[in-house]
Parts: sequence; C-alpha cells; structure tokens
Amino acid sequence: MTRTAAAETSATPTARRLWTRYRGLLLALAVLVLAGVALAAVRSGEQHGRLDPRSADRYGSRAVAELLADRGVRTTVVTTTTEATTAAGPDTTLLITNPDLLTERQRKALRNAATAPGVRTVLLAPGPAATRTLAPAVQVAEPAEVSPHSPDCDLPAARRAGDAEVGGIRYSPSSKAPDADSCYLSDGLPTLVRLPDTDNRDTVLLGSPDILFNDRLAERGNASLALQLLGSRDHLVWYLPSLDDAASDGEERGFLQLLPSGWIWAVAQLGIAAVFTALWRARRLGPLTPERLPVTIRASETTEGRARLYHQAHARDRAAEILRSATRTRLAPVVGVAAARAHRPEVLCPALASHVPGTGPDLHTLLFGPVPPDDRSLIRLADELDRLERTVTADTPVSPTAPPDAAPTKKKDTTS
Repeated sequence: MTRTAAAETSATPTARRLWTRYRGLLLALAVLVLAGVALAAVRSGEQHGRLDPRSADRYGSRAVAELLADRGVRTTVVTTTTEATTAAGPDTTLLITNPDLLTERQRKALRNAATAPGVRTVLLAPGPAATRTLAPAVQVAEPAEVSPHSPDCDLPAARRAGDAEVGGIRYSPSSKAPDADSCYLSDGLPTLVRLPDTDNRDTVLLGSPDILFNDRLAERGNASLALQLLGSRDHLVWYLPSLDDAASDGEERGFLQLLPSGWIWAVAQLGIAAVFTALWRARRLGPLTPERLPVTIRASETTEGRARLYHQAHARDRAAEILRSATRTRLAPVVGVAAARAHRPEVLCPALASHVPGTGPDLHTLLFGPVPPDDRSLIRLADELDRLERTVTADTPVSPTAPPDAAPTKKKDTTS
C-alpha cells in the first residue's frame, strides 16, 4: 500500500468510540435537564395558588379574603372572562390579578363590563399591552424594586394606610388623566395610580401584587391599603386569568403567542449558545505535528492491521484499488512508462504486453477491472498481481543506471 492510500484510510466510528467521545457532553446535558425539572418542581410547589383567595400558601391571598369577609365584603372567585363579565355588576370591585395573560378580545370585554355605575377595576402589575386597552391614559415605565414607600399623594386610602411595601412596574399618567392620583413614588414615578371616571367609577393600577400575599400582608400598612382598595364595594369579583382561559377565547393565536415570554428568551439564549459551541468545536487547529513513536512498528504489522480494518468494513473496492494502483506504480518505470501515465490503460497495457506470454492474464481486466465480488476473489486478484509483477521484473533486464539494491550483486572474492 502507498503512503497516500494509508493517509486517506479511516475506520468507521463504533458505538463505544462515540460514547467515549460524547459522554461528557451527554452527562452535562442530563444534569442540566434534571436541574431544570427539579427547579420547576420546587417553584411550582411554591407558586401553587398564587394570588388565589382560597390558598393559604405564602403567595396565596386567603388572609386578605378572610379580612374582607369579616368586613362584610362578598368575594366571588372567577377563572374565565365570561364569568368575570357576568359577575361584574354595579357597585362591584373587579380585581384582575394578571391582565397581561388576556387577549385583546378579553380585555375589551372586561372594559365594556366595567362601564356599569360604581364599578372599580383593580389591575395588578399591568404591562403595556394591558394598559393600552384597560387604562389608555397611562404609560408604562421601567420597574422598580419592591420596598417600603410613603404615600406622597392625597388619595385617602393611601394616606390612611401610610407606608406600604410597593414597587414593581411604575406608571406615568398622561395629560388625558389630569385628575389621576399618583402615589408611592419610586424615582419620581408612581407605583400606584388611580384614574377616576364618571358615575363613581375608577381604575386602580398597582405595580406589584406583594401587598396581597399572605406572608406580606402584616408588614407596615399593606393590610390597610389592600382592604381599602378591594373593600370599597360590597361585592368583590376576584378574576384569576390563566393560559387555558386565553386559549379557549376563540381568537386565532400563533404558537409563539401561546408561549410565555420567559420560554422565548430561554430558547433564544440556547440558540446563541449552540452557535458559539459550533464555532468553538469547528475551529482550525493547524497542520498535524509529527511525533516520534516510542517503539518501532514493523511494516508487516501495519499492513496486516490495515488489512483487518478493510476486511471489517467490507471495503473490497478500496483494497482492490490500492493493490492495483501500487502494482501499476511499480511496473510503469520497469517497462519504460512515465509515472504520470502509469494509471492510463491505453498506455500501460501495450507496454506490458511485450513482457507477458501470450497465454498470460488479460492485463486490462487485471489492472483496471471491476471490484472483486467476495473475499476469495480479492485474494485471487492479489496473487495474480504479484505473479504479474514477478513475471515482468524477471523478463526485464536490470538498467545500468539502477541503484545498487535494484539487482543482486556478487560478493568480491577476497580469499585469493
């Protein structure tokens, strides 16, 4: 076999080799998936019943619901837009705990239901999409940290409550709401806004729902502020929107619109990480550096090892071509054919014909023929090529300019 043929040889990766190569990456991926599942399970357990007036968990709101019931306020818990619009009658308080989960059609239906006299609409942490429909006179600003703040306004409910732990999304009333009450300022912008309307109606925007959580209700003036915002009417409609409610609304929504924003950002980050990983793994390391082997390997062992690899891969076509190419390369200079033309049958075969008996093999088939169909035929081809080479070299006289090892030499007699 030639050096070029040996350099181009590669063994097919086995399952064991693939596992050894990628087991570290697979193990890291498995750990990442398990950590994500565990984190999701832990967080789902903590967030169970979030802002639900029936839940006694730390993020539930059962405490404020019990206090409202002691003051004669009747609370109706609804989970669909249809139930919320039906229950929101005159002199009621409509609390929407997560208005950003609603579709545009749902928000318009709630806005129309809140036109009855004496209705107060309380929005918890509404974003730009929710305020555009439910409170168009307010613009959304950057959120702030939840911390104790003083009222800094003339709203009676805020002044009686005093300091409260508020924050979250901040708002900026526009010129369309000159009578808006802006309370609990954070860096100059309010985190609680009340928009008065006709017929004793108003809309309250609260930047953070923390004052309604069970574990935060007893802090500072949180309980007083929550009771005054939600207990000003005898009937409280507590609306808990969900993704199932939005999906059943009937509005056509794409796949990306049904996914929470956190998932979209997570997929985008994973995509960027995958691109950088591909660039890192595909970097060029430059040419290979030859290394001196610690032991000397005999040529016969290397030949036998490559032969076993070819046999294991059933690469009879590759093995036959290497045998034929090596034979053509060695026979061409013997019969006077240039090395560049050694692999052209119309040049090499006529030159060899004069050195082969008439009963010899078909040179074209032997040196340029088809692939052997089985291993036995491949062995027969190797024997015939070897026999042809011995015949041609034995029939051709040694060139006077041949190197000393090209033909046997007689040892000089020094005994005389």
